[in-house]
Amino acid sequence: MQVNIHEAKTRFSKLIIQASKGEEIIIARAGKPVAKLVALEKPKRSRKPGSARGQVTMSDDFDAPLPDDILESFYK
Repeated sequence: MQVNIHEAKTRFSKLIIQASKGEEIIIARAGKPVAKLVALEKPKRSRKPGSARGQVTMSDDFDAPLPDDILESFYK
């Protein structure tokens, strides 16, 4: 779909909805294309369970009570 700049300004919200649904909108000045409105692709994150194995360590006392001076700073 191609629209002129004035039409794009007046219908911007609707054009955004159309673009988010996968439609490509060409914005033109005096009939000549100058910009393209398209939806952003969501970043594809590939997660692999266990890929950080051996990189994360936890000390034996990780659940020990915090020292009093640190606890006091939370209640100031």
